[in-house]
Amino acid sequence: MGDPINVLVVGGGGREHALVWKINQSPLVGKLYCAPGNAGTSELAENVDIGAEDIEKLLDFARANDIGLTVVGPEAALCEGIVDAFATAGLKAFGPDKKAALLEGSKAFMKKILSDANIPTAKYEKLTDPASALKTLEKFNGKVAVKADGLAAGKGVIICQSHAEAAQAIDLMMVKRAFGAAGDSIIIEELLEGEEASMLAFCDGENFIMMPSSQDHKRIGDGDTGPNTGGMGAYSPAPVVTPKIESMVEKEVMGKVMEAMKKDGRPYKGILYAGLMLTDSGPKVLEFNCRFGDPECQPILMRLKSDIVPLLLASVDGNLKNLSAQWSNRSTVCVVMASGGYPGPYEKGKEIYGLKEAASTEDVVVFHAGTTLDNDRVLTSGGRVLGVTASGVTVAEAIDTAYEAVSKISWDNVVFRKDIGHRAVGR
Repeated sequence: MGDPINVLVVGGGGREHALVWKINQSPLVGKLYCAPGNAGTSELAENVDIGAEDIEKLLDFARANDIGLTVVGPEAALCEGIVDAFATAGLKAFGPDKKAALLEGSKAFMKKILSDANIPTAKYEKLTDPASALKTLEKFNGKVAVKADGLAAGKGVIICQSHAEAAQAIDLMMVKRAFGAAGDSIIIEELLEGEEASMLAFCDGENFIMMPSSQDHKRIGDGDTGPNTGGMGAYSPAPVVTPKIESMVEKEVMGKVMEAMKKDGRPYKGILYAGLMLTDSGPKVLEFNCRFGDPECQPILMRLKSDIVPLLLASVDGNLKNLSAQWSNRSTVCVVMASGGYPGPYEKGKEIYGLKEAASTEDVVVFHAGTTLDNDRVLTSGGRVLGVTASGVTVAEAIDTAYEAVSKISWDNVVFRKDIGHRAVGR
């Protein structure tokens, strides 16, 4: 197999802890680093104090430490062109280059690719000033999604049930500039009715390998109430995604978008994430992301039986067609534990208790997201703090196991949803 390679994972959230956890299991890996990492990654990798968007410093570190593969977690670094910078330096980085990452970096570009490739999506209009945005609202029946065109850390979408709510959302994005430059232009689109699901694939520019389905819970509160967050929990597989829907998404969405991107001179490598609405008239694409979802990454990687490193390397090198991936048929569930106040202002620096007890629960991995080490104490340092992930023969069993572990963990003002996976159980 040749000499082991040193691997650098870029990012410091729950997705990156899951990547570190999975990559660490590979016999192909020598030294494993995570920049900047968190308290959880520090147990499996060496944390490096470099921010995920500090491309120059990351490049210097990779050169100095003989890094054979860099795996980029967050979207901002990908949209900034980290993969291009590494490629120019003759280094392998997993993820799309800057041109291909525009699929997530601009919702307007994403919509253009969808219409070029004839992939079903919601009717929409792109607007660049508040007055014409308000005027355009008249064309919709009041129920719309208002989306910031640029990156807004997963929070730039406001679901509006009335004309008044939509006008408020336009004001928030374009006048009050709540998401900064991301709201320079916005998308107004019809609100699709149905159930959401996510389908992801490893891509090498031409070929792709599908992953099992998953479903995320975006709202902060039980029963899908309250504001959108970066995700309060997820599970895999999503029973709403039938084998028929799965093969439809593979052919009609993933296959077509890979072709369209190649035709547009932007061959797509890395993780392609399709956020779908399963409507009465079939699956429609809500969004594409250019990386693993967070928290979908945690339950998906928990089901991956194959070594992930050959899949990552083959994606970079363009030879996925010679590989396949094996998945466990068990169900997995991730419950996100967050800081009180999230997704609004929240306090940091709270000591977390019960981590060892929770991690010793069978079939559970506690993935860290917003944590930091203070000597031996683990403290909160983010809005989403932990992703408690469990597997079970059935989704109900996985849910019970995850919540059993959640009950062992505490800190001052912790919040979490108590109904993660409720739709799957309902089925």
